[in-house]
Amino acid sequence: MQTDYPKLLGDIGGTHVRLALKLSPDGPIEHIVKLMLRDHADAVSAIEDYLAQVGAATGAMRPRTGCIGAAGPVLGDHLQLFNAPWGFSIEGLRQALGLTRLRVLNDFTVLALALPHLPKAELRQIGGDEPVAGMTMGLIGAGTGLGVSGLVPNLRGEMSPIAGEGGHVTLPPSNDDEERLIALLRGRFGHVSAERVLSGSGLVVLYEAHAQLAGRPVEALDPADVTQRGLSGQCALCEAALHSFCLFMGTVASNLAVSLGAQGGLFIGGGIVPLLGDFFERSGFRARFDAKGRYAEYMRRIPVFVIHTPYPALIGAAQA
Repeated sequence: MQTDYPKLLGDIGGTHVRLALKLSPDGPIEHIVKLMLRDHADAVSAIEDYLAQVGAATGAMRPRTGCIGAAGPVLGDHLQLFNAPWGFSIEGLRQALGLTRLRVLNDFTVLALALPHLPKAELRQIGGDEPVAGMTMGLIGAGTGLGVSGLVPNLRGEMSPIAGEGGHVTLPPSNDDEERLIALLRGRFGHVSAERVLSGSGLVVLYEAHAQLAGRPVEALDPADVTQRGLSGQCALCEAALHSFCLFMGTVASNLAVSLGAQGGLFIGGGIVPLLGDFFERSGFRARFDAKGRYAEYMRRIPVFVIHTPYPALIGAAQA
């Protein structure tokens, strides 16, 4: 409805806040701005700062409604980011912004809504056949944390997104080397979730684990250091960390795909995998993804797509 516009679109992660406006039902997503979460005390101040930046704090461009994806579970009226200090009442945020309606969903639930609308040219396929139209799509993505979702068809053929916290499933080993690595992490963390290694901080955790297992000194590296040194080949331990990341991603993505029956494709979002580029495609990811024993042939048919669309969650927010 025209009365829903202008519409505020948001994607709140653990590090960045991405905001945009959709001024009319058929209009483009525009005025996209990426803010640092740590620069703002709360969601209201970040959004009001954004609206002031784009000239929409008052007047005809001031949003009437909104949809925001946020990296945490929505529990009733409350949203608490899992990897950042923000938390807020959804109704309180709506009132503070003066919106007639505000929908707040998990960030990967919102990203799942975008999957049918992503440009094919911005998807990099890693093996598999063509996706089966109208069938379940799986979604996983590593960034500050690990997000998991999907789109599932109902009996009327309509696609419904999944809301969950699948990034916190227990990380399974696939061989003796991974048994040793996970045992080391279990001694450090207790429970070893998939997110513990499939995230920005997880790259550092994997590097440190490989250093300890090799009896080598551990340097103080950040995720960007591990990625750069691993991709360039200048650090064997960083390269080993990236290989472990790709293999564990193959395991967890495969478990998601077979659990959902994702014949519509398994999509990988988040900020990390797209940066790995050819390294990810050459890694053991696809072989690990397919390694399901008697179900290997079933898995080999499932296409995997790495999302390279710049702001895909905003596309999803525009659909909600």
